[in-house]
Amino acid sequence: MSAESEPQPNLTRVARCRKGELGEVRQILEGSPEASDWSASALAAIYEQHPTHFLVGWRSKEIAGFISGRRAADEGEILNLAVKAQFRREGVGNALLKALVEQFIGENVAQVFLEVRESNRTAVSFYESVGFLEIGRREGYYREPVEAALVLGLKVLSRAGTT
Repeated sequence: MSAESEPQPNLTRVARCRKGELGEVRQILEGSPEASDWSASALAAIYEQHPTHFLVGWRSKEIAGFISGRRAADEGEILNLAVKAQFRREGVGNALLKALVEQFIGENVAQVFLEVRESNRTAVSFYESVGFLEIGRREGYYREPVEAALVLGLKVLSRAGTT
């Protein structure tokens, strides 16, 4: 068997989320206390509002993680990102983030923003490793427990070559 035809179970395939997959996405959130905890109805509402910016990452035949975002004018926002515990630190989050940022670039977004719990140093380090910079802070942004959010931003180069 050639190298090109060998199965590669550690590769993440990113695809647009389908409505029927929201139950699996909700389960990922239930196992990810560091992510924004959306109820099933909130998850469905965000999916309905921004379906083209709602992606899932697959490992073999299993949804390993998801990312959701939205675009307003020339800005993109990451709303949530979570990966199943058994797939963390295997590139799933990176593949999801890269796919959504690439989509934003194709839509001529100039900057991408997100909020992250100040205590979630793993996530902060991850976002910084791909070029996000801290640009602000929101006191009391998160609940259970109450804590500040760090606002991170990433300037991106659009396909037209502008920043």
